[in-house]
Amino acid sequence: KDDATTVSSFTEKSQREIKRMEDVIYTLLKLARLDAGIIQMEKTPENLSVLMQDVLERFETWAERENKTITLFGKEDVVLSCDALWISEAIGNIVKNALEHTENSGHIRVKWSQSPLMTQIEISDDGKGIHPEDLYNIFKRFYREDRVHDAPGIGIGLYLTREIITRQGGFIRVASEVGSGSTFSVFLPHS
Repeated sequence: KDDATTVSSFTEKSQREIKRMEDVIYTLLKLARLDAGIIQMEKTPENLSVLMQDVLERFETWAERENKTITLFGKEDVVLSCDALWISEAIGNIVKNALEHTENSGHIRVKWSQSPLMTQIEISDDGKGIHPEDLYNIFKRFYREDRVHDAPGIGIGLYLTREIITRQGGFIRVASEVGSGSTFSVFLPHS
């Protein structure tokens, strides 16, 4: 490699590292504000398709860089009463987690549907999967799986996600098999 290529590569890696640090700081600040009770969740009717498209756009560059695909499935007219900013944060954290734990050319699927009582958002991937021992702990604050210390993060994204979903009156489930990927299912009430 010539010097210009080396410098360019180093600059790009540095910028990514700075962005990652900023993300961690912002996540910690959001968590602190939630814990302090500063934040009130405001529910307004939101088009779920538009909301999920916004989430997708946040991660498109990352996915393209690692040759991964994120696909959306769901009706375009589904309306959910929620705090758009915080639900976007919660789903974004799950998508981010999926990107971190899938190999290059991996696939992530975001699917939503509505029943008379609940709206369900399902995020599935074909990544490494989660070890059964870790399934009970992944939503704990600062929990990091021993087996994935090569992946970035400090173990607060999924904790924050569960906090947000719970405060919106919903709940979250995860199903996973080592080597076959994971599926996170978010259930949110209509009102």
